[in-house]
This record gives sequence, C-alpha cells and structure tokens, in this order.
Amino acid sequence: MIIKISNDNRTVQGPIKICYPGTKWGKNDSGVGTIGRIDHATIPAGNIIKMHPHINDEILSYFRSGIVKHTDSEGFSADITPNKLMLMKAGNIFYHEESVNEHIEGLQIFIRPGEKDLKPEVVFHDLQEVYSKDEWRLIASPTSETPLQFSSETWIYDFKAIDTTNFNLPEFPKSGLTAILYVFQGIAKINKAIKLEKSESIVFDENETVTINATQNAELVLFLTNEASTNYSGGMYSGNKTN
Repeated sequence: MIIKISNDNRTVQGPIKICYPGTKWGKNDSGVGTIGRIDHATIPAGNIIKMHPHINDEILSYFRSGIVKHTDSEGFSADITPNKLMLMKAGNIFYHEESVNEHIEGLQIFIRPGEKDLKPEVVFHDLQEVYSKDEWRLIASPTSETPLQFSSETWIYDFKAIDTTNFNLPEFPKSGLTAILYVFQGIAKINKAIKLEKSESIVFDENETVTINATQNAELVLFLTNEASTNYSGGMYSGNKTN
C-alpha cells in the first residue's frame, strides 16, 4: 500500500512545515517506526532560536542552502551548511541554540533513539559534494557505514535528478523495512500515477514496486525504518503525539 502525505496534511508553525508521517499510515502513531517527525524549514537570516532543550531525540540537520551557527550546552560551537550535516543525539537532555547567519532552507529530521536516556552526543559530517547527482547517496544509518550513525534502525538517502529523471529506489539494506519518499524540491510522479510536489511524500512498505519520474533538478530524500525494531517513542519531539 502506498499512502500519500500532501501539503494539506502538514502542520505549519511559522516558517516550518511539520510532517507527522504516521498520521496517514493508520497505526495510531504520529510517526512511522523510528521516524518521528520531519520539519521543512525556510528561515530568513538574522533569526535566533534561543537555547532550548531536547530530550531523547536524534536530530539530523540537513540544510540545502544557508548557514546556521550551532551552540550547545557543552560549550561547542560550529556552522551547519549544505556541505556540513549535523546529527544531534540528545539522549537524557541536551540544550542548544541556532543562529541563522544566512537564509536557510532544509530539513530537521527527528528520529527516535534505540533506547531511552542515552549519552548526549553531537556529530558533524562534511560532504564531498553538496548534492548526490543522479544516484542515491546514503547519508546516515545505524551502522559504521556512515559517520552519521543513529542508535535505532533508520537509514536516510538523498538524490538530485540532473540528467537522470526516470529512476528506481536503491536496494534496501535489509528486509522488513518501511519507506518514506520525500520531495524536497521539484515534482516527482510515482508509478506514473501519484504526483508529489515540493514537501509532499509517500509512505510504503518493501512489497511495493516504486518507479520515479522527476523534474530536472528535483531533490528527493528517502527514509527507511524497521518498524519492528526496538526504539523509544517518548522523545520530546520525535515521540508519539497521538496517545
């Protein structure tokens, strides 16, 4: 079964569009497996999100334009850019502040940790190229295959269609996974029938055959999760909001 999450199904909080992917998946959970929430943010320069806490969230900052300065309660400070991704593993509690130095557009992806109250950690990863042109790129996973490593069974890929506008999904790393395909920029048609515009997505399981036709320069993000795996669904932002 393929479920479409349209822009009408999103929650808007100022410059942030929030996707709770499980609300359409029909399993009494605002998330899907380990994927709690996906925020699409477009924030002008000069804004400051003051020091605030996160508890039991693992947050991937995936910005495709702009610069954000991250400062945290451990005294660490660094810029997040299209070439530098950040995974903040909040664990039992963690505070940070974000200063938007240059207009940003990107995703903040809230993943459920493998267990409650893990040790807080912040990990940065410098991409060799901003975009993965005409191929799927694995940017975060639960294994040492990627520098950005989740504590739960979650995988994230990206793809930018330059010369290839008709393509398939990558081979899944294991069986039994559920997927969310998200359009960050452009338009994509799924199986010649389902049209996805910017910030829309579909949820489906591994039994579905999915073919993609995208506009040139379209940018897609693919999320994979093992719904049967152990995870903590009580995080401050990644946690289940339907119960």
